[in-house]
Amino acid sequence: MPHVHRIIVIVLRAIRRWFDPQELRDVGQTPDYRFSLANERTFLAWLRTGLALVAGGLAVAQFLPPMPVAHLREALAVALLLLGGAVAVRAVDRWARTERAIRLGEELPASRFPALLALLVGLGAVLLVVAVLVQAVRRR
Repeated sequence: MPHVHRIIVIVLRAIRRWFDPQELRDVGQTPDYRFSLANERTFLAWLRTGLALVAGGLAVAQFLPPMPVAHLREALAVALLLLGGAVAVRAVDRWARTERAIRLGEELPASRFPALLALLVGLGAVLLVVAVLVQAVRRR
């Protein structure tokens, strides 16, 4: 259980950093404002991506007709909704970590999340192509 406690403490510290701009300002030196604004624009782009995924999940749940595979529509909707939420949370975490690195003059934090997101979207597209083809074959 000590590992669980340690993980909870780390997560709570990260969340506190997201909502406490003063703590972020107390770290390092004030950077050129253009870097902070660029970081914020990147955050907003990720947030728009998360919102688009959430909107896509809602659209799938409400407007997509039943698919040939049982509960495929619902599974797709839930996957898009969860992915959209994960992107939004990841966006704020990435913003805070990047801002901290900029203020400390460190390398920007590396992330595998964009590659993971691209793989998940690509996999989802392939699965939908298969579902469409199955439905087309069944109609014949």
